[in-house]
Amino acid sequence: MRPSFAEVQQTLLGRWPETRLEPSLDRIAALCGLIGDPQHAYPVIHLTGTNGKTSTSRMIDALLRTLDVRTGRFTSPHLESMTERISIDGVPLDEDAFVDAYADVAAYAGIVDETQPHPLSFFELVVAMAYAAFADTPVDVAVVEVGMGGAWDATNVADGTVAVIGPIAVDHARYLGDEPEVIATEKAGIIKPGARVVIAEQDPEVMDVLMRRAVDVGAAAVREGVDFGVAARLPALGGQQIDLQGLAGHYEDIFLPLHGAHQARNAAVALAAVESFTGARELDHDLVRTAFAMVDSPGRLEVVRRGPTVLLDAAHNPHGVRAAMAAITEEFSFSPLIGVVGVMADKDVDEILRELEPVLAHIVCTAPSTDRALPARELAEIAADLFGDDRVTVAPRLDEAIERGMALSEALEGYEDGIGSGGVLVTGSVVTVGEARTLLGPGTGGADA
Repeated sequence: MRPSFAEVQQTLLGRWPETRLEPSLDRIAALCGLIGDPQHAYPVIHLTGTNGKTSTSRMIDALLRTLDVRTGRFTSPHLESMTERISIDGVPLDEDAFVDAYADVAAYAGIVDETQPHPLSFFELVVAMAYAAFADTPVDVAVVEVGMGGAWDATNVADGTVAVIGPIAVDHARYLGDEPEVIATEKAGIIKPGARVVIAEQDPEVMDVLMRRAVDVGAAAVREGVDFGVAARLPALGGQQIDLQGLAGHYEDIFLPLHGAHQARNAAVALAAVESFTGARELDHDLVRTAFAMVDSPGRLEVVRRGPTVLLDAAHNPHGVRAAMAAITEEFSFSPLIGVVGVMADKDVDEILRELEPVLAHIVCTAPSTDRALPARELAEIAADLFGDDRVTVAPRLDEAIERGMALSEALEGYEDGIGSGGVLVTGSVVTVGEARTLLGPGTGGADA
């Protein structure tokens, strides 16, 4: 009997969680081998990095589709629905197609479970589903985002024609280490012999690790700030106007409907990745403008409500929060800005709060509905040391926290400097933002949703 989508979700969630990392590709390689190694049926653009992977992958996807290339895209984690992780031509699988993808690999997963020391994890099984779905379609190219790290990530059973390395900072320290150059060694594992490598701006010690790997395996590397980059940017209504220096051309007057200098840099990386994939040739400028104009990235400084304005941002580590705060300071005029914050217990909570404190007038501490979440009261105790007791409120339920944040925004409006209007920022984790988007924002689905 064919399972329902709800049953497939429960079965997948009953496996090892994706946050549990056992450094081996044996299980995913065995599963892919049983289903015919679909990851080798098409070229792959493979992305890693600490932040910006999902936004950059969506930009690459949009550029490729504008060039009439049929795409598959794998991203993680999801915001609202598990189906978001696997997209064909920019559209997430619907629930029926997701169930079909699961059915295609489920029986083989049982064989692998019986023959390996550890059973397949949730993430490994979804990766295999994605690779099989892309082969069945078939796609012309797959845009694949790693889940965590690189070398031992399940997605790395594929050999990327183009490897994209986004900015690297400390995250998942428990699994990847607490020094950027150590993390870089793990992430450099997606650079395969003969690949083309697109590297975002990095600290010197990180860049050294990545370039050594490229030289060791005979991969051709290009670097942001040397071979490509953002030539100019100007904040604009609903996003920003940017000029990009690509590998093969200079592209002007591009409207990017996303906020922040970090998204402009993501756009430069995406453009260089597509130029690399197409043989480092100059792309049609009008098509580039069309592609970037249709990009969105749900949960990344996304406005989901007005009066007061409610922003969602899935930043979940100090590096990501710092970028989001810079964008908000530059492009929005909130007076005051109230933060609704829920974080995971294994994150660098103190540093996340230090990045938030100068920008937020008040913080409402909450927690998403996952066992990994730091309880709201514990978060509030940490926040009080930075914000002071009078700037901290506790609301364990997210719906209550958002209501309190909106009420505080209206009550305190204008008290800081008498200008602008109040706003609410929901941030701290992908899970927090996903649940907030379900409560407040548009559902996912449809091209570039």
